[in-house]
Amino acid sequence: MAAPSSLQAAKSHKQAVTGQPTFSSAVYSVLQKNCVTCHFGAKAPAGIDLTKFGLATNVATDSSLWDRIARNVSTGHMPPEGMPKPSPAQREAFVTYVQTTLSGNCKLKDPGRVTMRRLNRQEYNNTVRDLVGLDLHLADDFPSDDVGYGFDNIGDVLSISPLLMEKYLKAAETIAQRAIVVPENKPAVFEADAVKLTSGVSVSDQDQIYFYSNGQAYIDRYFTMAGEYRLRALACGQQAGPEPAKMAFLVDNKRVQTVDVKAVESHPEEYEITVPIDAGQHRIALEFTNDYYKPGPPAEDRNLIVRRLELFKPPMKSSALPESHRRILFVTPPTADWKPAARQILSRFAFRAFRRPPTQTEVDRLMQLADYVHKDGQPFERCIQLGVQAILSSPNFLFRVEADNQSPTLDGYELASRLSYFIWGSMPDEQLFGLAATGQIQKPAILKAQIRRMLMDSRADSLADNFAEEWLNLRKLALINPDPAQFTDFDERLRAAMLKETKLFFNGVVRNDRSVIDFIDAKYSYINEPLAKHYGIEGVTGDEFRKVSLVGTPRTGLLTQGAILTLTSNPTRTSPVKRGKWILEEILNAPLPPPPPNVGVLPDDNKQVAAATLRQKMEVHRRNPMCATCHKKMDPLGFSLENFDATGRWRAMDGKDPIDNSGVLPDGTTFHGAPELCSILLKKKNDFVEGLSEKLLTYAVGRGVEPSDKCSVDDIAHSCESNGYHFSALVDAIVMSDPFRKKRVVGGKAK
Repeated sequence: MAAPSSLQAAKSHKQAVTGQPTFSSAVYSVLQKNCVTCHFGAKAPAGIDLTKFGLATNVATDSSLWDRIARNVSTGHMPPEGMPKPSPAQREAFVTYVQTTLSGNCKLKDPGRVTMRRLNRQEYNNTVRDLVGLDLHLADDFPSDDVGYGFDNIGDVLSISPLLMEKYLKAAETIAQRAIVVPENKPAVFEADAVKLTSGVSVSDQDQIYFYSNGQAYIDRYFTMAGEYRLRALACGQQAGPEPAKMAFLVDNKRVQTVDVKAVESHPEEYEITVPIDAGQHRIALEFTNDYYKPGPPAEDRNLIVRRLELFKPPMKSSALPESHRRILFVTPPTADWKPAARQILSRFAFRAFRRPPTQTEVDRLMQLADYVHKDGQPFERCIQLGVQAILSSPNFLFRVEADNQSPTLDGYELASRLSYFIWGSMPDEQLFGLAATGQIQKPAILKAQIRRMLMDSRADSLADNFAEEWLNLRKLALINPDPAQFTDFDERLRAAMLKETKLFFNGVVRNDRSVIDFIDAKYSYINEPLAKHYGIEGVTGDEFRKVSLVGTPRTGLLTQGAILTLTSNPTRTSPVKRGKWILEEILNAPLPPPPPNVGVLPDDNKQVAAATLRQKMEVHRRNPMCATCHKKMDPLGFSLENFDATGRWRAMDGKDPIDNSGVLPDGTTFHGAPELCSILLKKKNDFVEGLSEKLLTYAVGRGVEPSDKCSVDDIAHSCESNGYHFSALVDAIVMSDPFRKKRVVGGKAK
């Protein structure tokens, strides 16, 4: 290791005189005595050669590495077991010096670069809902979004495949058709020959459907508007017995009216009814209800024959038009000159879809398309429909585009979009657009007021549906299948209740602006009767979820919720390793390196595990030096939760053996069970807040956190701490940070 320079020595001497930790006394001496024995040369563990660091400037220039080193020294993870260790005072001085040096380097802030982001599936669904007023969930049929840095809204991984582009084009067509009602020359919604109907108890030939037994024939259609529709069937019967053939008209499997079909095959007749139908997807059916057969000779056989089914639209009235139609076509053109109204409609829709004012060129292109359709003799509504379809297929809608200009600060519309997609997972509303247009959104006081408003809005549930599900790995819960022979009460109803509990808990923290420390030590949760029975909590009845006190129970915060405990278990047993790893990564912000190859795993077999306790099996596993370092961090945390089985139910025994829920951390701290684990985590709550800040910032800006972001992350965590750890304080700090409000400028252009 290089010796400190004379300049460095002089600086260290000055710091020593003032009583501050110096690089020489706090860091260099510890590295020399306790670290370089292992960490040297090309084969140094984790590739970290500490002999290269002999100057204080090395700490400032490699912040990511030194932050990791400081964490490992602080937790006692390093030096490893069996190696000389620094005293507690030396550890504290080491960590204090490194963290102070890294914080002092914050004048070099870089807002970072965000790759132009495609809307992910959730954002697409939400944006369509808020843009046209139809909750269609078309993106559920899109290919799954790739995940980067733990989230599926990261610009670098949100590419477009040919298949996805086809899906986008089809979805744009569907949205336009369902949102806008186009008048037709023909009054019929459909004219279905018999062979176009679906049936399981009939025979179809070229021009009729023949019911040889009681049963239905149906057709599914989407109705763009509500109203009184006329249903007409051309039918006849092969008559037999004491009454004529009977035919029922059904809507969504509900009989509306039954008619006597007295017509015979040589003279079919039309039978018509009127029925109210709401906008949306519906099934229209005909049913033969009175089959009759009497063996002969001569045999008597009554059957129904349908040759055509027609459905006629009601007269178009503005009050009957769907809200989506009225939202888009907010002006009515005069008969002679339709273009000004079309330009006004398409400009407004493009403004909202692009999340910014459209350019003159963009609107002109849309008008050219509308004019082309109009010259083809199509009605005004069809012209607008094609324009809307083009807008929804545009990259300006599918991507969140930020201007490539010389300003490092986001403009009002870009900031409004970042804010709305962060909190709502959707487009800005009219209030945000208005503030963006005037520039008022850039003012901190107004921005913070908008954050409060948005967090109280139901659309903020997107944070639970997207951020919380990915942060807490909740989406993996659907893939966990506890052994039904062992866990007989675990079913899909309980799985759904577990997921809902955690999401309601997260939403409760957001909506009530609770402290984020509740994620660790809250003595309340949101449960229903099935979950209460599973937890052994009395006094909760019914399927409705409600807030319940956990005082007097061993449960607290996220750690002891059924969803977390189940997804961190194996199908037949608990997994202290998975649970400990989850706590380290999601609560303590201390991710572990991947396990070395070929280290083996414990068998997921009760008989083999039963030969010794799970703890004894783990102790044998940890004797492998390649495994010991990480397992000594994970296993104690996981074993403290052993009283909860693989589905989160409380237990005192593991088979014939009493549960041993004790643990010893690398720094020598001993504890028992979940309550004492919670006390330890509370002492490290600032580590949790820093990790949560980093994850929420990653989600908010759509890119991975880089070393240059450490200063911003520290500022966000400190701001949250100084404001009582309230969730809104965390969001405020993220929104006001440079990575959120600015973009990197390189060579005179924003990058």
